[in-house]
Amino acid sequence: MKTEGHPDYHTITVKMTDGTEFQTRSTWGSEGDTLTLDIDPTSHPAWTGGNQRILNEGGQVARFNKRFGGLSLKKG
Repeated sequence: MKTEGHPDYHTITVKMTDGTEFQTRSTWGSEGDTLTLDIDPTSHPAWTGGNQRILNEGGQVARFNKRFGGLSLKKG
């Protein structure tokens, strides 16, 4: 196997937003570097479920009728 075709795979420290740290192996940075996360599963709303706006006002027809429901196209 060729050695020049593969990136350096080494141990780094990952620091979460709450201050906890763990060791993992990565190609990021160099041996012993610390990767500080801005967003992680303990703080991001996609994982925590916080502050989500759920819009359930019906479909396009319901929105159209709500906006233009008073109009009439009857000939008279």
